[in-house]
Amino acid sequence: MAIVTPEYKERLRQLAELMLAVSGESVTMMKRTAPEQALKLKRQEEWGIYLEFLKIMFNLTDRLVALHVPLKDQLEFMNGLEDAVTQQLKRALEPAFGNNADQMEIVMTIGTTVSESRQAYEQYKFLITEDSKTKNEMFRDFGDKVAEGLGAAGNARLSSAATLCASAVVPALSAVLQGQAPPSQEPSQSVPPAVETSTEQNKSTGQEIKLVSLISSVSGEEVETRWGLHPRFREDLTTSELQQLSKLLNRVAKILGERYAAVAFSKDWASWHKAGHA
Repeated sequence: MAIVTPEYKERLRQLAELMLAVSGESVTMMKRTAPEQALKLKRQEEWGIYLEFLKIMFNLTDRLVALHVPLKDQLEFMNGLEDAVTQQLKRALEPAFGNNADQMEIVMTIGTTVSESRQAYEQYKFLITEDSKTKNEMFRDFGDKVAEGLGAAGNARLSSAATLCASAVVPALSAVLQGQAPPSQEPSQSVPPAVETSTEQNKSTGQEIKLVSLISSVSGEEVETRWGLHPRFREDLTTSELQQLSKLLNRVAKILGERYAAVAFSKDWASWHKAGHA
């Protein structure tokens, strides 16, 4: 286990929580984006997608560490992050497996994840704070891996969705490294997808920030579905990311709007014509 100076311990804990939470939420988003593929996923395959997101998280954090942590401390910091993620994952799995969780297997899994992250993504040379062709190539490579993991190799829509999930977390990772505390994460958010069902009853509500809102309303015989972004979240997105997100949300709004209309104008809900959240 890496020896970490006290000044870094809290940041490492926050980073580990954030990485695990985002990885779990990203898998959930990918399953919602590809419901047909999600139905065919086996637990081991879903776990593989979760680890794929963790790999890109380690790489993105490593690139940001180069900007925010002194050179002499960077190796120690990344070793400490590997330990912190391992410990957080152990705690996340405890409610589902208790003492039956294989502690050494978790250590080896995270170690392998870090090693494979380096093999896959260190070859791409770019500055994380700037847009570049190489940066886009790396995210495209990552997105293709996720799409393949979902059983839809070459699916550009799934690749773009995965890329959006990964790139959107960069500002949050950077903020933690600069000493800015992130919003409190719900304990269940860091639970890997393979054990989410088992720990559903343990969810508790924490501090939340609504980054995206999606609302459907009905007036007469017309249904309107619209979406919006949190102003700060919108500012943190690059033009390319905003375009990708807009395209995805327009598609989501269309699907949910059609579903809302089907429910709102059904026989059981004929008299229920007021605005509601989709």
